[in-house]
Amino acid sequence: MKLKVTSIDVDDQEKALRFYTDVLGFVKKTDVTNGPYRWLTVVSAEEPDGVELQLAPNDNPAAAAYQQAMFGQGQPAAMFYVDDVQQEHDRTSAAGAEFTMPPTKVTGSTIATLNDTCGNLIQITALDRRQ
Repeated sequence: MKLKVTSIDVDDQEKALRFYTDVLGFVKKTDVTNGPYRWLTVVSAEEPDGVELQLAPNDNPAAAAYQQAMFGQGQPAAMFYVDDVQQEHDRTSAAGAEFTMPPTKVTGSTIATLNDTCGNLIQITALDRRQ
Protein backbone atom coordinates (compact mmCIF):
# COMPACT_ATOMS: atom_id res chain seq x y z
CA MET A 1 0.00 0.00 0.00
CA LYS A 2 1.28 3.46 -0.90
CA LEU A 3 0.19 6.98 -0.11
CA LYS A 4 -0.30 8.76 -3.44
CA VAL A 5 -2.68 11.69 -2.83
CA THR A 6 -3.82 13.64 0.20
CA SER A 7 -6.22 16.59 0.18
CA ILE A 8 -6.52 19.99 1.73
CA ASP A 9 -9.72 22.02 1.43
CA VAL A 10 -9.27 25.51 -0.01
CA ASP A 11 -11.75 28.33 -0.45
CA ASP A 12 -10.41 29.29 -3.89
CA GLN A 13 -8.49 26.80 -6.06
CA GLU A 14 -6.84 29.40 -8.27
CA LYS A 15 -5.65 31.45 -5.29
CA ALA A 16 -4.45 28.23 -3.63
CA LEU A 17 -2.55 27.20 -6.76
CA ARG A 18 -0.74 30.57 -6.81
CA PHE A 19 0.11 30.32 -3.10
CA TYR A 20 1.30 26.72 -3.11
CA THR A 21 3.41 27.22 -6.25
CA ASP A 22 4.58 30.86 -6.09
CA VAL A 23 5.08 31.10 -2.32
CA LEU A 24 5.74 27.57 -1.07
CA GLY A 25 7.49 26.34 -4.21
CA PHE A 26 5.38 23.30 -5.09
CA VAL A 27 4.72 22.54 -8.75
CA LYS A 28 1.40 21.82 -10.43
CA LYS A 29 1.02 18.11 -11.18
CA THR A 30 -2.57 17.62 -12.36
CA ASP A 31 -5.23 20.09 -13.46
CA VAL A 32 -8.35 18.50 -14.96
CA THR A 33 -11.72 20.20 -15.30
CA ASN A 34 -15.03 18.48 -15.98
CA GLY A 35 -17.90 20.97 -15.92
CA PRO A 36 -17.79 22.75 -12.56
CA TYR A 37 -15.46 20.11 -11.09
CA ARG A 38 -11.68 20.67 -11.05
CA TRP A 39 -9.12 18.08 -9.92
CA LEU A 40 -6.04 20.10 -9.00
CA THR A 41 -2.88 18.72 -7.41
CA VAL A 42 0.59 19.98 -6.59
CA VAL A 43 3.77 18.14 -5.65
CA SER A 44 7.08 18.96 -4.08
CA ALA A 45 9.58 20.29 -6.61
CA GLU A 46 12.09 18.05 -4.84
CA GLU A 47 9.91 14.93 -5.33
CA PRO A 48 7.88 15.38 -8.53
CA ASP A 49 6.79 11.72 -8.43
CA GLY A 50 6.03 11.86 -4.71
CA VAL A 51 2.76 12.33 -2.85
CA GLU A 52 0.34 14.73 -4.51
CA LEU A 53 -1.53 17.38 -2.52
CA GLN A 54 -5.03 17.90 -3.88
CA LEU A 55 -6.24 21.49 -3.56
CA ALA A 56 -9.89 20.54 -3.09
CA PRO A 57 -12.71 23.07 -3.34
CA ASN A 58 -14.27 23.62 0.06
CA ASP A 59 -17.89 23.46 -1.05
CA ASN A 60 -19.11 21.05 1.65
CA PRO A 61 -20.73 22.88 4.61
CA ALA A 62 -19.47 20.29 7.10
CA ALA A 63 -15.93 20.54 5.76
CA ALA A 64 -16.10 24.34 5.80
CA ALA A 65 -17.21 24.33 9.45
CA TYR A 66 -14.39 21.95 10.36
CA GLN A 67 -11.84 24.04 8.45
CA GLN A 68 -12.97 27.24 10.18
CA ALA A 69 -12.91 25.58 13.62
CA MET A 70 -9.40 24.20 13.11
CA PHE A 71 -8.15 27.56 11.85
CA GLY A 72 -9.79 29.32 14.81
CA GLN A 73 -8.05 26.96 17.23
CA GLY A 74 -4.70 27.54 15.54
CA GLN A 75 -4.48 23.91 14.37
CA PRO A 76 -2.50 23.32 11.17
CA ALA A 77 -4.29 21.46 8.38
CA ALA A 78 -1.01 20.06 7.07
CA MET A 79 2.64 19.72 8.02
CA PHE A 80 5.50 19.98 5.55
CA TYR A 81 9.06 18.99 6.33
CA VAL A 82 11.99 21.25 5.52
CA ASP A 83 15.71 21.11 6.24
CA ASP A 84 15.88 24.57 7.84
CA VAL A 85 12.78 26.30 9.21
CA GLN A 86 14.44 29.72 9.54
CA GLN A 87 15.66 29.60 5.94
CA GLU A 88 12.17 28.60 4.68
CA HIS A 89 10.58 31.25 6.89
CA ASP A 90 12.81 33.91 5.35
CA ARG A 91 12.35 32.66 1.78
CA THR A 92 8.56 32.30 1.97
CA SER A 93 8.12 35.56 3.89
CA ALA A 94 9.93 37.36 1.07
CA ALA A 95 7.48 35.66 -1.34
CA GLY A 96 4.49 36.91 0.64
CA ALA A 97 3.80 34.26 3.31
CA GLU A 98 2.24 35.49 6.53
CA PHE A 99 3.38 33.55 9.59
CA THR A 100 1.15 33.16 12.61
CA MET A 101 4.03 31.59 14.56
CA PRO A 102 7.69 32.36 13.84
CA PRO A 103 10.34 29.63 13.90
CA THR A 104 10.13 28.12 17.36
CA LYS A 105 12.26 25.43 18.97
CA VAL A 106 10.14 22.65 20.50
CA THR A 107 11.03 19.18 21.75
CA GLY A 108 12.77 17.34 18.93
CA SER A 109 12.19 19.92 16.20
CA THR A 110 11.82 23.51 15.09
CA ILE A 111 8.42 24.56 13.76
CA ALA A 112 6.67 27.60 12.30
CA THR A 113 3.08 28.15 11.21
CA LEU A 114 1.82 30.16 8.25
CA ASN A 115 -1.54 31.12 6.78
CA ASP A 116 -2.10 29.66 3.31
CA THR A 117 -4.60 32.48 2.52
CA CYS A 118 -7.18 29.82 1.54
CA GLY A 119 -8.57 28.96 4.98
CA ASN A 120 -5.76 26.85 6.44
CA LEU A 121 -2.77 27.03 8.68
CA ILE A 122 0.30 25.14 7.51
CA GLN A 123 3.12 24.02 9.80
CA ILE A 124 6.65 23.69 8.53
CA THR A 125 8.90 21.43 10.54
CA ALA A 126 12.59 20.54 10.70
CA LEU A 127 13.38 17.55 12.86
CA ASP A 128 16.45 17.76 15.05
CA ARG A 129 19.31 15.79 13.58
CA ARG A 130 20.48 12.91 15.73
CA GLN A 131 24.23 13.04 16.30
